[in-house]
Amino acid sequence: MSGKPAANRTTLAQFKTRLVGAKKGHQLLKKKVDALTVRFRAMLKDLVLLKRDVAQFCMDGYFSTARANYSVGDIAGKVLPNVKVPAISINVKQENVAGVKLAVFKMEHDPRYDLNAFGVAEGGQVIQQCKSVHLSLVEALIKLASMQTAFQALDEAIKMTSRRVNALECVVIPVIEEVIAYIKTEMDEEAREEFFRVKKVVQKKRERAEREKALQGAKFELKAAEDPQADILNGRDPDVIF
Repeated sequence: MSGKPAANRTTLAQFKTRLVGAKKGHQLLKKKVDALTVRFRAMLKDLVLLKRDVAQFCMDGYFSTARANYSVGDIAGKVLPNVKVPAISINVKQENVAGVKLAVFKMEHDPRYDLNAFGVAEGGQVIQQCKSVHLSLVEALIKLASMQTAFQALDEAIKMTSRRVNALECVVIPVIEEVIAYIKTEMDEEAREEFFRVKKVVQKKRERAEREKALQGAKFELKAAEDPQADILNGRDPDVIF
C-alpha cells in the first residue's frame, strides 16, 4: 500500500472484510487448481496413449494406401475428382471444467457421401480396407486435436490460477494482515494515551481540590487568628484545644 490507512474501527472492519474475502477466494482458487490438475493428469495419460495409437494408424494408413495403389493404380487420381461433398465434418462443442471452457471436437460421419469402391474382385476389397483404415485414422486425429487443444487450455488455466493463488497467499493476504495489525497497534496506543490522559486529568483535579481545601483551611485559620472573638461568639474557646 502507498500510505497508511486511518486507524479507526471503520477501517479495521473494512480490512477484516477484505481479509475474509481474500482467504475465501484463496481457498476456492486452490480447489480449482486441484480439480484442474486432476483432469490435466488424467488427460495427459490418455493423450500419450492416443499419440501411440495415431502413430500406428498412420503406419497402417500408409501401407494400406500403398497396397491400394499397387492393386488399382493411381487411386488419388480416381478418388479426388469424384469428391463433391465431404462425408466427414467436425462439430465443435464446449466443456466446462471447474470454470474453464474447453473446446471438444466431435466427428460427424455421413455414409451417404462416401464414394463407392473402385475396382473389382481383390482391388475393391483392398480399397475398402484402405477406406476403413483412413476413417479410423481421421477419427483418431480429430480426437487427438481435441485433447491437445483442451490440454493446452488446461495448462494455461492452471498456470494463471496458480499465479493468482500465489499472489493471494504471498502478497495480498500478508499485506492485509499487516495493515490490520498496524491498525490494532495504533488503536491500542490511542487507547493507552486516552487512559493516561484521563488519569492525568483526574489527578490534576484531585490535586487542585486538595490545594483549594488547604487554601480554605489556611484562610480560616488566618481569619481566626486575626479575630479571636469570633470563636467565642461561635461557642469556641481559642484557648481550648480539641
